Amino acid sequence: MAEKHAAPEGAAPRRTASTGEPSDQSSAMDLLTVVLLSLMAVLTAWCGFQASKWGGEMSIAFSQASSSRIQAASAEGTARDARQYDLSIYTEWVLATADGRDNLAGFIENRFTPEFRTAFDVWIAENEGGGPLMMQEGGPMALEEYVPPGTRKAEELSALADAKFQEALENNQRGDNYSLLTVVSALVLFLTAMSQRRGPRWARRTLLGLGVIVAVGCIATMVTFPVKI
Repeated sequence: MAEKHAAPEGAAPRRTASTGEPSDQSSAMDLLTVVLLSLMAVLTAWCGFQASKWGGEMSIAFSQASSSRIQAASAEGTARDARQYDLSIYTEWVLATADGRDNLAGFIENRFTPEFRTAFDVWIAENEGGGPLMMQEGGPMALEEYVPPGTRKAEELSALADAKFQEALENNQRGDNYSLLTVVSALVLFLTAMSQRRGPRWARRTLLGLGVIVAVGCIATMVTFPVKI
């Protein structure tokens, strides 16, 4: 029986038949390839999941913005109706005062709404104190003290609608960012797969090195993105 002899010291390392590379280097590249492929496969799935989640958040924010707009319009309608009523009552008071019908003017004053009464008292106090007569500018309704019902609510709802709309735009951008990372991850998978094809050693190493570089950049970018579970 022939005896197996150990390779003499200093002999060249054995090379693989397929690539002609030393077996230890080939094993290291194979291990790196497997790790990179597995990691990027998970990363691709994660980016797709996050893109979907942020897309859902965008839709919710857009719906909330639309709902707030509708409610704001309703509140503005309430304020507009209240202003029209106060204007009608105030017009009757002006006519009664101009005709010297004090009893009728007092009767009309008792019909003022609380919001208009607040502004009316301030307006009367300013005129009695020698302040500028504001009847030609809308009278009490031109004062900042006059806030008909629904005005504040309309302002709050409009601000909420603006905020939700902006939030929807931000969520849309976040989803786009994750979608872009999905494409980059697919590029890494392509480079890694191409590095396994037969060819010059330098070409295979270059493709794998590019894949590693792009993968590191992709991961470094992803950790800066917000996460939605």
